[in-house]
Amino acid sequence: MHGTSALCIKSLNHFVIFAKKLLSLQVQTFYGDVMRFLGYQANQRFKHVLSRKMKGKGMLTEGMARLPQEETETLLITNHNMETKFKRILLKLSGESLMGRKQYGIDEERLAQYAAQIKEIHEMGVQIGIVIGGGNIFRGLSGASRGFDRVKGDQMGMLATVINSLALSSALTSVGVKARVLTAVRMEPIGEFYNKWRAIECMEAGEVVIMSAGTGNPFFTTDTGSSLRGIEIEADVMLKGTRVDGIYTADPEKDPTATKFSDITYDEVLARGLKVMDLTATCMCKENNLPIIVFDMDTPGNLRKVMQGEEIGTLVHN
Repeated sequence: MHGTSALCIKSLNHFVIFAKKLLSLQVQTFYGDVMRFLGYQANQRFKHVLSRKMKGKGMLTEGMARLPQEETETLLITNHNMETKFKRILLKLSGESLMGRKQYGIDEERLAQYAAQIKEIHEMGVQIGIVIGGGNIFRGLSGASRGFDRVKGDQMGMLATVINSLALSSALTSVGVKARVLTAVRMEPIGEFYNKWRAIECMEAGEVVIMSAGTGNPFFTTDTGSSLRGIEIEADVMLKGTRVDGIYTADPEKDPTATKFSDITYDEVLARGLKVMDLTATCMCKENNLPIIVFDMDTPGNLRKVMQGEEIGTLVHN
């Protein structure tokens, strides 16, 4: 009987030791999960204080060493301008801009530049939704003028936006940014079917969400699609990245006397007939109080400057 009691006590001691080790492992795993979640928002000072406190309580031994190398490097990023003007954005990119120096299709160099700029603001903690046009591949309206059925032409244009979205998703993934393509028409497994709540869930989880195929309906441009998505995901602003650095009184590429607006109201845009976006898209943003900043996306660093509140481009507002 005495031997049995001793054996039970010994087993209990082994169990306690095992439980302590398991708890230590769970805490280390929890620490890793916390740091992954904080990701880009966690600055170096916070990480140091958290690590020191956990070590002081005997809760951290090899937690940081257990993190993968790329995640450790992510945590060591120091951003001296963590404050951004907007928390969640809808970035509208022109399909034509993706051509870069080419006459058709996708310029890999331009695509890489865009991915680098998006990564830069993603590291600042910005939630990013993106809509891309398809004019570098096929534009439905121009197809209709050449004899295509308008509905089929617009559907071809939707597919062009999906191709561009997949290309940008791949470019973002290659630089370490998680990206997800959502489509307005069902085409799994190419992309996940879009809905507002899924898009917001993914953005809040730190993914860049690329919303493709326009609205899923013909007769609507990607400008209208971006206005709709921006309103749906409750974006603070729509950033319209173009080849020019703002809105002018006339097309600056054709009229050298054109002057630039630093800001302009929606009413003035409509009264002057300025082609910021198509009429439907402009009215949607006006009615839902979604401001637009039109800026030159082709200049590296401009996206970050907009997010930090620098006055580049043109602000359109109510």
